[in-house]
Amino acid sequence: MEQNNDGSLAQVRHVVLVLSGKGGVGKSTITTELALALRHAGKKVGILDVDLCGPSIPRMLSVGHTDVHQCDSGWVPVYTDAQKSLALMSIVVWRGPKKTALIGQFVSDVAWGELDVLLVDTPPGTSDEHLAVLENLKKHRVDGAVLVTTPQAVSTGDVRREITFCKKTGVRILGIIENMSGFVCPHCSECSNIFSKGGGEELAKLTGSVFLGSVPLDPQLSSSIEEGKDFIQSFPDSATFSAISSISQTLLNSLQMT
Repeated sequence: MEQNNDGSLAQVRHVVLVLSGKGGVGKSTITTELALALRHAGKKVGILDVDLCGPSIPRMLSVGHTDVHQCDSGWVPVYTDAQKSLALMSIVVWRGPKKTALIGQFVSDVAWGELDVLLVDTPPGTSDEHLAVLENLKKHRVDGAVLVTTPQAVSTGDVRREITFCKKTGVRILGIIENMSGFVCPHCSECSNIFSKGGGEELAKLTGSVFLGSVPLDPQLSSSIEEGKDFIQSFPDSATFSAISSISQTLLNSLQMT
């Protein structure tokens, strides 16, 4: 992506939307884990959490009780580490009124500083609110969108509507992630396909999209999220870590070609 002329995003190299056709598919979890994986890969990452339906990312990153402050350049995002390599802006850490009216301000008035990737966790579906989010971000030269689905959601048509929506609004689809694909046993770490699998990959082929990979349902990942711990750091030898790391690297390679 070419460098942006907008002050708040001037030093942000890539902007990626994270979308889902409906709620409950783990979109915010995928956003959080992608951000952590990119940070562990040495990148400076930001998360713009505008999912008004369920802003859970601050809890996942253990910054739910941190206040946002203002500087000369605008609002300062919350940093999750001393190195300031992972920044977050969310309606949860924002204490002001009229949260729904803040989406545009989050895009234009936050002093993100230098970032390699800004991940935007959007509301699920293709509502008017969703349209407003995309319209606020499109003027800032968004690189594209990552679509998150599950084996069950693939057959419902929700993600197909999301693909159609992206094409109509001119948002490039960077790829599809199939979440909750299989179950990792907490005792032996073996992954069993207790649900259907492969729907996300098949959908990617049918729509001409890139299949970024699948992430299993992992109790260790679930407990890490609930406790606000860094799963990537805690379980570097797990199959789930390998899946998330591979997806993040594929996404990086795709962004570097834009």
